[in-house]
Amino acid sequence: MAKVVHISEAASLAVHSMALIAGSSEMLNVNQIADITHASRNHLAKVMQTLVKNNYLDSVRGPKGGFTLKGDPTKITLLEIYELIEGTLDHSYCGIQEGKCPFRACVFGGLANKFSQEFNDYLGRTTLSQLI
Repeated sequence: MAKVVHISEAASLAVHSMALIAGSSEMLNVNQIADITHASRNHLAKVMQTLVKNNYLDSVRGPKGGFTLKGDPTKITLLEIYELIEGTLDHSYCGIQEGKCPFRACVFGGLANKFSQEFNDYLGRTTLSQLI
């Protein structure tokens, strides 16, 4: 099924994991987060590794190990996390290059760009602390 806004599994796991960790009083490990999110442990481990490498999380190994948030949850936006995984959000979703469309008005009523901008704005103004 086609989607108007596509959120990859990796980006979704990154945002969900960061929110879970920010809201937890204890360290959470990959197995716990995979159980909570019903995600593949291997895929989640790769996402978590990216978050650790980019200084969003600290990782402690061992049986009592897990992840802790490295930054202030009031300052980490969902957009930062999303773009870390996916790259910068593109605001042109029509499929026809800008300036190349043969029509004067957008055949989609400009909705694709509007939805994209609203999604970007929401991610940019929403912090982890607002989710917990």
